[in-house]
Amino acid sequence: MDEDDETEEGLTYAAAGVDVAASEAATAALVSTLGGAAGDYAGLVDLGDRYLGVTTDGVGTKLLVARAVGDHSTVGVDCIAMNVNDLVAAGVEPVAFVDYLAVDAPDEATSAEIGEGLAAGADRAGVALVGGETAVLPEVVTGLDLAGAAVGVAGHDDPIAGPPEPGDALVGVRSSGIHSNGLTLAREAVTREGDYDDPFPPDPDRTVGEALLEPTRIYADLLGPAREHASGAAHVTGGGWTNLERMGDRRYVVDDAYDPQPVFDYVRRCGNVADEEMYRTFNMGTGFVLATPDDRAEDLAGAVDGRVIGRVEEGSGVRVAGLRL
Repeated sequence: MDEDDETEEGLTYAAAGVDVAASEAATAALVSTLGGAAGDYAGLVDLGDRYLGVTTDGVGTKLLVARAVGDHSTVGVDCIAMNVNDLVAAGVEPVAFVDYLAVDAPDEATSAEIGEGLAAGADRAGVALVGGETAVLPEVVTGLDLAGAAVGVAGHDDPIAGPPEPGDALVGVRSSGIHSNGLTLAREAVTREGDYDDPFPPDPDRTVGEALLEPTRIYADLLGPAREHASGAAHVTGGGWTNLERMGDRRYVVDDAYDPQPVFDYVRRCGNVADEEMYRTFNMGTGFVLATPDDRAEDLAGAVDGRVIGRVEEGSGVRVAGLRL
């Protein structure tokens, strides 16, 4: 395929370098060899009187944007958010976080910036930073990689197990932007004919890089209302809106989602990305979704500063913005 054909057909996540289906198959193969209780968002260990929840995640290729623009001050927020939000989706109260920074060579200034973001993220999430590890791996890592793990606790009645029932409503909560998923596709798109230092057309006072680096929203404040009202929860991360299927085998119909922030339309236009691919890859303006009985929907929406965006039906799959995913 020549370059003109690729542009005409439009960029995809797989063409940019990430095949979600292959990744999920590899993950399933790994999990099948492990013991313990693996959940869709967090692993739960029964301690007798409560559960210990554990999750791990990293920042991903958003780090390449940070390196390109020379600013690592926000990626620590992303690292904590990606872990804490998964605990919240499981109904687990986040308690503590530990980071793992791998570098090809130590750099004091970069480490200080990363620490600044980790401290800010921990404060927003209400978790303790209880240590971490910095590994110097010159033959393994180029630049740096940042990941971490979060732990939390839940009573036996606290986890949000699902599945929601047909007739339940879906309540959506706004994202802060592109968060920390799909950056491989976003980076490929926006650098086709431009650079991270270019003015961001919807807001020329910002650069494209700054728009991509907007930190992931932390949803720890949703936990109380979610435990009280939710019959299912989904953190909209890798895989985009197909994450709703993690709540259980139902059909999820979203007909009033939030409008995507301008960064998504910018990525779509730069990469000529199909709408279906955008919704399968990105959160598109909604970072967290809760299912709840219809008669509780408005109360829940008010409690989490969200809104009713759709409903649960018999069947399977996700339908959002008129698209079948």
